[in-house]
Amino acid sequence: MIDTQKIRKFFPAIKTGRVVSNNAASTQAPIQLLDLMDELIVQYDNVHRGQSRSSLLTTEKFESSYDTIAQFVGAPSKRSIILYRNATEAINSVMYSLMTEFKDGDNVVTTFMEHNSNYVPWYGLCSEILPKFGVKVECRLARFDKETGELDLDHLRSLVDKRTKIVCCTGASNFLGTKNPIKKIREIADSSGYIQPSGEKKSYLLIDGAQVVPNIFVDVKDLDVDFLVWSFHKMLAPFGVGALYAKEELLTKMRPFLYGGDMIAEGKVSPEKVEYNLLPWKFTAGTPNILGTILSAQAIRLLMDFSLNPGVPNYFMADKKIEASDVEKAMSSIESHENDLIKKALEILEEVPSLKIYGPKDSKNRTSLVSFTCEGRDPFEISKELSSQGIESRAGCHCATLAHHQYELNPPASCRLSFYIYNNIEDVVKACSAVKDRAQLKNAGTSKWHFISAAKKFISK
Repeated sequence: MIDTQKIRKFFPAIKTGRVVSNNAASTQAPIQLLDLMDELIVQYDNVHRGQSRSSLLTTEKFESSYDTIAQFVGAPSKRSIILYRNATEAINSVMYSLMTEFKDGDNVVTTFMEHNSNYVPWYGLCSEILPKFGVKVECRLARFDKETGELDLDHLRSLVDKRTKIVCCTGASNFLGTKNPIKKIREIADSSGYIQPSGEKKSYLLIDGAQVVPNIFVDVKDLDVDFLVWSFHKMLAPFGVGALYAKEELLTKMRPFLYGGDMIAEGKVSPEKVEYNLLPWKFTAGTPNILGTILSAQAIRLLMDFSLNPGVPNYFMADKKIEASDVEKAMSSIESHENDLIKKALEILEEVPSLKIYGPKDSKNRTSLVSFTCEGRDPFEISKELSSQGIESRAGCHCATLAHHQYELNPPASCRLSFYIYNNIEDVVKACSAVKDRAQLKNAGTSKWHFISAAKKFISK
């Protein structure tokens, strides 16, 4: 396992004694990034909008951040990386940029296990936007096995046909924890026969990587995805930056999502014609989140240092290319560490008969999160009780509303624990033991109530 003892001292949240176990929503920021923020403020200036030393230095750091992000996911260059506020906005950007390419009779295929961010935009496109223009496009949903949590690939395959413009699928479910077979989904999308504007005969593939990129080694060239989105606030960085990887040839032909300053070629605006900037700036309208971008790139470098050699800086704040072999080694180590954590969590929680655990039974087939419900208990009540014991969980649908409805949960909610690189086995034991205690306490109370109730009925007879 990763040496968490060396890592945890860098996290102010951990040092306060918090059991941080809601990491699938957001992770904690290390002190190195907080200190870097203070350093950047001293020379902070806008990018691409000045000739001062501060502006040029900030621009250099800002642009090199794109190189770091591209190298981390195996993209050919920064021209394939577009940054937005979050993964949700990144998905919306793809939807709006492709909107005018859809033809009457086309369809979009997604799944019942999606985060709302990878379903609702496509629902909106098919049900609310395109109908206004007289274009009918169907949104189709692939099932998953409610017992195993695995995506039904046969059903997915049956939904994809020669009118499927794009297949949109999560790389890993933020409710079930299921790791989806991206390469097999790619094969299904490739076999559709849909004729894209370029003449290619295939469906585009968009992967929601919000639960993948922070936890698993990703090489976009190897996976051959057309679009991949993720957020940096799930991998140590502060809030406010999400990424879109897209194949450069697609971005070159696609219309911009946002229009305005900096996405325009210098001096190329006239009443007759507007020309757009080079990639990736063609999709960067207005002043970007400059500090957030720099911190996000450094979060990647710090994450790798934590995994490869905790406490010894190698990539963080270093002007050096990230080697693909090191990325694979670092992320494989993180995945292995998280597998040990979730394996322990499942061992403890599976001892409680009243708990219903969702998703794959084998820890190797899931990310480091576990969602559950307790018989006769409200998930929000459980989460509140855990909080009173210093355990941070999340109750709700986790924005995976469709999947919760598939289980006919009322309310459509579950309780979730999720762990990350700085969590250790002790965190897992504390969190899951607290869940176990609360569930058993309730069961004991319920059994006592049933016994008293039965006794009263017997006496009355």
